[in-house]
Amino acid sequence: MKAVAAKLGTGAAETVRTWVRRAQADTGRRPRVTVEEAAEIKRLTAETAELRRTDEILNRRLRTAVGDIPPPRARDQPERVVEMLVTASRRGR
Repeated sequence: MKAVAAKLGTGAAETVRTWVRRAQADTGRRPRVTVEEAAEIKRLTAETAELRRTDEILNRRLRTAVGDIPPPRARDQPERVVEMLVTASRRGR
C-alpha cells in the first residue's frame, strides 16, 4: 500500500486502503454501505427531519386554531370531527 500511495502521490497508505475498501463495498465484495446507499441515507434523513418540522408546525397551528375543541373520541363520527374543525377555523378568521 505504501508503494501505491507513493506512486499516486497521496503519501499515506491509509488513504489508499480507504479507497480500496470503498471500491470493494461499491462493487459488493465487502459488506459495507456503498457511496450511493450512504447518499440515499443522508437524503432520507434530511427529508425525515424536514417532515417532522413541518408536522410540528402544522400541529402547533392546529392546536392554536382549535384550542377550545376537545380532542375527538373514538366514538365520534369523522363527519362530526370535520364539522368541528371547520367551525373552529371559521371562528378564527
